[in-house]
Amino acid sequence: MTHFVLVHGAFHNAQCWDKVVDALHAAGHSASAIDLPSHGKDTTPIETVTLEAYANRVVDELGKSSEPAVLVGHSMGGVVITQAADLFLAGGGALKQLVYVAAFVPRDGQSLMELAGSPEGAGDMVQANVVVDGEPPIGTMPADKAREAFYADCDDETSAEAIAALDPQPILAFVAPVSIENDRDIDRRYVLTTEDKAIPPALQKKMSQDTAFAEVVEMDTSHSPFLSQPDKLAAQLIAFAS
Repeated sequence: MTHFVLVHGAFHNAQCWDKVVDALHAAGHSASAIDLPSHGKDTTPIETVTLEAYANRVVDELGKSSEPAVLVGHSMGGVVITQAADLFLAGGGALKQLVYVAAFVPRDGQSLMELAGSPEGAGDMVQANVVVDGEPPIGTMPADKAREAFYADCDDETSAEAIAALDPQPILAFVAPVSIENDRDIDRRYVLTTEDKAIPPALQKKMSQDTAFAEVVEMDTSHSPFLSQPDKLAAQLIAFAS
């Protein structure tokens, strides 16, 4: 049995992983999907949220497991698990594997915004459509743009439920660079989504080449395979961990 810890991306919360968690449980594994600070049921004031707060939340969750976990991050969650894994390993923790699902993979000193702004990120529908207000800045995704950016291959009912569950997003987490030791000795795998309009496939490919990955697997989905193909994604996570 493998234990999976699942970390959502920007604007999302733990709910987005429900179908994958169910499939992992059905296959005999344990899994926990967490709400990052200010997302989902977490009541942290949104104006206080930073990348550090996100990473610390993941480290706390990893510390609850008696066995090394497979740590999975989607989209922005890739930045979060990168920082969290570095903190956890530096503190003497152990991980079985890091899995990035259509996720950002920063090197030391890089931020999500820097990666998204690279030439390979051209056409990113999130940056093109997010509405940012306030100080500190908070972002929201218009419902019609969220459908196309996140859920282009999901059915209408699934898309509507997902859009209704979206949260405001603290932008400070986008601009904060990670502080990590590059290329720690940890098994890394990547799920590249070939029809993605939020993180263009060209950018996913570049990031998966810039950091050492044991395996890169393609899924013919848009940005949210946990909703459009949850059983297939769960099966892939299990295969990675085997």
